[in-house]
Amino acid sequence: MGEGSGEPESPSGGGENPGAAGRKGLLRPRLNRGQLIVAVLCAVLGFAVAAQVRSNDKDTKFATARQDELVGILGDLSQRSDRLRSDIRDLDATKSGLEHDAQGQAALEDARRRATTYGILAGTLPATGPGIELTINDPQGRVRAASLLDTLEELRDAGAEVVQVGDVRVGVSTYFTDPSGGGGVMADGHLLTPPYRFLVIGDPHTLATAMNIPGGVLRTLHNSGADGVVAQREKITVQAVRSP
Repeated sequence: MGEGSGEPESPSGGGENPGAAGRKGLLRPRLNRGQLIVAVLCAVLGFAVAAQVRSNDKDTKFATARQDELVGILGDLSQRSDRLRSDIRDLDATKSGLEHDAQGQAALEDARRRATTYGILAGTLPATGPGIELTINDPQGRVRAASLLDTLEELRDAGAEVVQVGDVRVGVSTYFTDPSGGGGVMADGHLLTPPYRFLVIGDPHTLATAMNIPGGVLRTLHNSGADGVVAQREKITVQAVRSP
């Protein structure tokens, strides 16, 4: 009749074999917590090694530098550090003044100081301070516009803050030209005649040293038949101003 058969029924053709499914599960990769921690530690270790390599490269660079190069680097870093400390002190003082002045008087004074500083730098206000007086004698009339321009550039490189040549206040757009008839040098369209007199505000020692270096401005003037005399002053007054 078919009811007494002892043979188990075969699974249908569309069903999945439970044993095969289990074996597939065993073949799937599993990432447990321990493996994740190991992966993170490896990444951190790789970053540390890379950072150490870069640090070793920098150390090797300094180790192979000459003594004079190291001294120069150290001096530059020291100067930068001093400037930054000075800036921090100035900013702290300004901040303190603003915080303790409810009426805004400190802000007003700070604005006035800034306006004065900008006016002096722009050449629209007179200025007073330590510096040098440079007189260029030209008995043979050989000094040309290029010589005065070189002198001005040397002064600027030495830290000149305010410059007046003759009756002309020097600005960022100041230029020198040789007049067609000779007999002097034109500065911003104004005729200058010898002796040429520079009034310069800045550090007197630094400015004087820059003028007297071997092969510098004074030596060049001497070779052309002129001569320059530098006098350090505790107070230089620059009265000439530029039009706003």
